[in-house]
Amino acid sequence: MSVFSSVQKWVEFFDLHYRSEVARLAVEYPDLKSLQVSFYDVERFDPDLAEELLKSPDSVLRDAEDALVDIGERKGARLLNAHVRVVELPMRVAIRDIRSDHIGTLIAVEGLIRKATEVRPKIVRAVFHCPYEHETAVLQGEKFVEPSECDDPDCSRKKGPFQLSREKSTFVDAQKVRVQESPENLRGGEQPQTLDVLVSDDLTGMVAPGDRVILTGVLRSYQRTTYNTKSTFFDLVLDCVSIQIEDKEFEDIELTPEDIDAIKELASDPDIYKRVTQSISPSIYGYDEVKDAISLQLMGGVAKELPDGSRIRGDIHILLIGDPGIAKSQLLRYTVKLAPRGIYTSGRSSTSAGLTATAVKDEFGDGRWTLEAGALVLADKGMAGIDEMDKMRSEDRSAIHEAMEQQTISVAKAGIMATLQSRCSLLGAANPKYGRFDRYDNIAKQINMPPALLSRFDLIFILTDQPSIERDSQISEHILKAHYAGELEMQRRHLIGSEITREDVASVMDVITPQIEPELLRKYIAYAKRNIYPLMSDEARAKLIDFYIGLRRQGEDPDSPVPVTARQLEALVRLAEASARIRLSNSITLDDVDRVIRIVTTSLEQVMKDPETGMLDADIISVGTSKSQRDKIHTIMSIIRELAEKYDGLAPRDEVVALGEEKGINKEKVEEMLSRLKSSGEVYEPTHGYVKLT
Repeated sequence: MSVFSSVQKWVEFFDLHYRSEVARLAVEYPDLKSLQVSFYDVERFDPDLAEELLKSPDSVLRDAEDALVDIGERKGARLLNAHVRVVELPMRVAIRDIRSDHIGTLIAVEGLIRKATEVRPKIVRAVFHCPYEHETAVLQGEKFVEPSECDDPDCSRKKGPFQLSREKSTFVDAQKVRVQESPENLRGGEQPQTLDVLVSDDLTGMVAPGDRVILTGVLRSYQRTTYNTKSTFFDLVLDCVSIQIEDKEFEDIELTPEDIDAIKELASDPDIYKRVTQSISPSIYGYDEVKDAISLQLMGGVAKELPDGSRIRGDIHILLIGDPGIAKSQLLRYTVKLAPRGIYTSGRSSTSAGLTATAVKDEFGDGRWTLEAGALVLADKGMAGIDEMDKMRSEDRSAIHEAMEQQTISVAKAGIMATLQSRCSLLGAANPKYGRFDRYDNIAKQINMPPALLSRFDLIFILTDQPSIERDSQISEHILKAHYAGELEMQRRHLIGSEITREDVASVMDVITPQIEPELLRKYIAYAKRNIYPLMSDEARAKLIDFYIGLRRQGEDPDSPVPVTARQLEALVRLAEASARIRLSNSITLDDVDRVIRIVTTSLEQVMKDPETGMLDADIISVGTSKSQRDKIHTIMSIIRELAEKYDGLAPRDEVVALGEEKGINKEKVEEMLSRLKSSGEVYEPTHGYVKLT
């Protein structure tokens, strides 16, 4: 029984606060079925009514909807099935903190949509016929209920059998979704908890797996039954009243005026680039170029929606390939932790379904297929770190292609056709094919990844572990200082009577203390991404074009390889935008372009330089074979063809090697080419010592 709520009170409330919205509802009904009401407005109007709405939502919302019907009748509209959707509850309950006290109350939960069933009609008022065609109506709840007896007092077949009349019954659209806690709010090692949500009528079809939402609803409980035995345990389900899809752009980071002042003060520092770089994984010595690039990746370029409907990605993808033990994984984990929304996954333990999305058939969808979002969907508008990319199965690796360039994930599984968003930066790490790089061999050959995937990375860095007395002594000193600082801290904390003070620890911690606190750096990145949209100045644009054309000019000679492709130019633009964002500047200057050219040149020379000619060759990454190698393969094949004509279709292997050497290809290279041609199936060896083209 409502104490403060009544139909009349809600009529007053709507007349005072929502007159124009109710008028619009009356005009647009039934295309528009809901009126969104802010809880703060109810609280301002009558705090007691707001309190009662939280504690007894069913009766209070019924009064509110009856009030809409009354107002509709005055306006000449029949608003019989209009809904009042309450939003902006002051308190949100964490999914793991939901308790039995919350049953029957109005609560708001926030999280991530994991699964959603398709929208199906659900019966809410079932009309039955007895054998004499008398009608009996039964309101339906969670389980389908048939009448126990006929409503007609004179009916001689009171106990039925009853037949459902579908035409006269009332159906409503219904959907089930499963919401999970946001990953960034979890402490390490915690399993994210989930809650099932019932969604009906005009709220259905609003959300998809991967969406971040705030759901307001009435918490209900249903008794578990196993094999017709009733359990003492009850399952919790949220009966949804309203859905708010959160703006996905770093919504978990709130900036206070003090934070914004600190951010602006940081941006005015002339050494801001150095400070940001030194705040990325300070416990790892060196790698300034890589850390520079990662700082740009964290900021990201500007994603552009073009008038023709196409989209150009702004996210920057980086791949680190290096010898074992040079802290690639540590760098990856630190960066993902720093990103406002980061998901870390390791290649060996990731499948294509776990990275993209999977179709699951379970009791949640009543045996129907439902979509479950994977790591790249959950990292939308954030960063995905994939370690051990070389250890992934090739079919799993191919799932990443679309996510990297189009930034969507298309699913066609079990009759479900869907496109999920995956607008995230990707930071990958991999080991060389043979465990360690051979500095005398072609680097591209040692990267165990398909060219189609490599070409999608904006920057690729090769990290080799080469002994050098000066550098090794600096690294060892850095590592031992970091360990010493940790040892001091552990002694201060755990040894009773220890004389080590906080000041002692702080004095040696300098070596591994980030220049900018991680929390402030996260806020700095979020602020830059929200508020800074740089424009390229004319001189910066001219310099980028000169650099790109200067590289391309090398390929004008028919005998020269193609040095870079348009993909590298797009990467330059994205990186220049990120460089301006670090300064919180809305203009890209020559300094930004110079910085980006330096980083890109380092990356290109490490990966695309043909060791035989010393020239940049884009085919090393985009095709997997440099032009000089292709030319040599053509030479060997023409030699085999000539010799085959001379020796009745078979070319003696020794003569192929000898003629190859005459044309300037050394013996080892010819042998290597022949074995490559054999493995690719273009050449075979019918008898020992002879080769033949297939």
